[in-house]
Amino acid sequence: MPSPPTKTGTVYVTKQPELSDAEYQTIAAFVHKASGINLLDGKKELVRARLSKRIAQLEFKDFKSYFKHVMADASGDELVFLLDALATNLTSFYREPQHFDFMAKEFLPELEKRRKRPGGGGPRLRIWSCACSSGEEPYTIAMVVLDHSPFFANGGDFKILATDLSTKVLNVAKKGQYGPESVKNIPPQILRTHLSKVSRGEDRKGGDSWRVNDNVRRLVSFRRFNLMDPPPIRHQMDLIFCRNVMIYFDRDTISTLITRFYNILEVGGYLFIGHSESLSGLKHNFKYVAPCIYRKVSETA
Repeated sequence: MPSPPTKTGTVYVTKQPELSDAEYQTIAAFVHKASGINLLDGKKELVRARLSKRIAQLEFKDFKSYFKHVMADASGDELVFLLDALATNLTSFYREPQHFDFMAKEFLPELEKRRKRPGGGGPRLRIWSCACSSGEEPYTIAMVVLDHSPFFANGGDFKILATDLSTKVLNVAKKGQYGPESVKNIPPQILRTHLSKVSRGEDRKGGDSWRVNDNVRRLVSFRRFNLMDPPPIRHQMDLIFCRNVMIYFDRDTISTLITRFYNILEVGGYLFIGHSESLSGLKHNFKYVAPCIYRKVSETA
C-alpha cells in the first residue's frame, strides 16, 4: 500500500515513492524496447513524477511492484497507460509553417501536374502524420490541401492517416475541439472557413472553443500506432510528416525509421522532419530539398 497521505491545510498530499537508479534503468530499457523512446539519465525525475500518481491509484507500494504489474498484464492495457504517461505531446496548428508553405507553393501544384500526365496513375493524395499528437498537425495539413488544391477540394481522392502512441491525445484529436489558446495561430480567414465556434459554457470559462468542421475531419483517420511496429500502410504515401519525435530516439532507431519511410513513399514524395532534427550523418537515399524537407527520387532504398 502507498504511504498514508499527509494533511496540509485542506489539501491531502501522498508522498511519492522513491525510484532507485536500478529501477529507473530497468524502466528506461523497457520503454526503449517497447516504443523507441530514449529516456536519458536526466529524465529520472520526470519518470518518477509521471508514474507516481498511477502507482498510488493502483495502491502499489513502490515502482518495483508497479513494474511487475505492467509486465504481468497480458491485455497490454497498463503498458499503453505507461507509455501515454511518458510520451511528450507538444503541438499546435500551423506549427513550423515553412512546411505548409512548401506544400501550398511547391508540392500541390507539382502533384496536380504530375497526376495529369499520361501514366500518372490517376489523381490521388495520401499523407501520413505519424506522430499526430492531439490532431492539430493532420487537421492543418487537410486545411492546406483544401485551400490550395481545387481538385482535392472538390472531391478528389485525398486521405490522411494520423497515428500516435498515446491514446489520450488521440481521443482529443478525434473529437476535434480546441480552446482559444490552441487556435490562436490559425489565420482568421482560415479559422472561420474550417472551424466552427462552440458557444461558451460554464465549463469553458477561459473563452469559446472551436470545432474542426466535418468536411475537414472526415479526411483524417486516427489510430494508435507504435513507430517500432510494422507500418499500417496499404498504399504508398505522397507525404510523410514525422516532426519532433525522432529527437527522442537513438541513432539506430532513427536509421530504421528513415529506411521504412523511404520504402513507404512514392517516388517524388517528401519527408518532413522537425526543425530541431536532421538526417545529417545518417546513411540514407533521400535528397535534401530544404531545411527539414527531404525527397525520394528513386526506388533504391
